[in-house]
Amino acid sequence: MEVKDKIATVTGASSGIGLATARLLAARGAKVALVARSADKLEALSRELPGSFVAPADMTVEEDVRTMAARMLEHYRRVDILVNCAGRGYDAPVEHIDLDTFRDIFQLDVVGPLVAMQAVIPIMRRQGGGTIVNVSSGTSLMNLPNMSPYSSLKRALNALSLAAREELKRDNIVVSVVYPYMTATDFEENTIKDSHIQWEEEDEGDLPPLDPPEHVAQKILEAIETEAPEVYAHDWMKGPR
Repeated sequence: MEVKDKIATVTGASSGIGLATARLLAARGAKVALVARSADKLEALSRELPGSFVAPADMTVEEDVRTMAARMLEHYRRVDILVNCAGRGYDAPVEHIDLDTFRDIFQLDVVGPLVAMQAVIPIMRRQGGGTIVNVSSGTSLMNLPNMSPYSSLKRALNALSLAAREELKRDNIVVSVVYPYMTATDFEENTIKDSHIQWEEEDEGDLPPLDPPEHVAQKILEAIETEAPEVYAHDWMKGPR
């Protein structure tokens, strides 16, 4: 899909990957609906981005998400692109996963994007098509100790996304998944970490450097433009699973 003159909704737009994506899509000529909990941050961002629209919403609250979609439709009269960036991490050994915390993160990382998809799919179908990009995680491609809560939820999002891609083909609605590598945002700082975790020391010299969020935003743009089912932050992430 060509981004210019399209209407795009970006969740998690107040920071990190979502912020970088909103700026990139606007720079490419899209009008962007900005979604996050922080209305003040969205208002400040909106002043940078011509034609943007502020739609504060808590992605863990179903009614908030559906109201956001309705407001966006009322404002723009259509929605061409949905990018689900909002999310939070939770690290814990399987034995010590707190079920209430897991349910809370499930609501944000899986149910929130699902409700957003359900809200825009009928709109996209009526207008003859659209594009949905769900931002996953490279951890969903691996089996990493202490990271199963987050990686398992992102695997669930992957499965929902790729199944929806098959289901919506006939409606000209394209669903894609983007897999970021470790990114230089406040994500790690905001990740919930269980006190039982014992991390093994790693030689950071053996790890690739963190990606800037703008790199992931470019990959999201690539998914929109190429309509590929899966887009990876780096080719080496496509290895055996």
